Amino acid sequence: MNNLEEILYLNPLELSGPEQMAIDLFLLEKSFTDNNFNMAIRFYTWDGDWLSIGKNQKKLPKAWLKLLKDEELKIIRRPSGGKAVLHSRGLTYALIWKYPPRNKKESYSKITQWLKDGFKKAGVDLFLGNQPVDITNSNCFASSTLADLIDKDKNKHIGSAQYWKKGHLLQHGEILMEPSKYLWKKVFNADPPKIKNQVKEKDKIIFFLKESLIKIWPNLKLSNYKLDSKDMKKIKRLAIENPQIINHF
Repeated sequence: MNNLEEILYLNPLELSGPEQMAIDLFLLEKSFTDNNFNMAIRFYTWDGDWLSIGKNQKKLPKAWLKLLKDEELKIIRRPSGGKAVLHSRGLTYALIWKYPPRNKKESYSKITQWLKDGFKKAGVDLFLGNQPVDITNSNCFASSTLADLIDKDKNKHIGSAQYWKKGHLLQHGEILMEPSKYLWKKVFNADPPKIKNQVKEKDKIIFFLKESLIKIWPNLKLSNYKLDSKDMKKIKRLAIENPQIINHF
């Protein structure tokens, strides 16, 4: 590795679930072939209300399928693990890392520090969750493990999950801002976490997280990357080859 290696940064996009997942998989594939590629980071929002489920979540509750049938939300399966996440007026991050620590906890720790530093700049202190994984609950934000970040009042602000391939890492995370209380209650039969007002502005959070990214990885160069027509062809192919959208009731 050398000082010329890059963190590719993609400007925020608001797209459908399949398109967003395909872009993340495209960047992961890019990490296998591009010599100068060290990391990629992107923030994005979802076109409409979506529920993303972890790659290992098999049986979906009837209530979710009814919401799908009634067209109140759409459902897609992520390549990353973890539980269900409601994407509703929040901010999603995807970080692709070519040379992550081989230890899963170490990789979570490094990325978590980046997130904590960014939120501290925004005026909110976050702490690691300390609960064990609850396999009985399908809601990502119902518990807080070492992969998650909570405030001093135990409200979970960020939930994250990983997907590993060929030793490279794709980590997804959802940064809650102002989720639909109606949908949250319908999906999870609970109220959403109470999110601090200081971290409800997307542009502000992106700015501070970009700043902290450079400080956490000072030997890497942040480089803007724009998807070209060739990239978009690959992304469309990936969206077709990985049809993870749920459309059965």
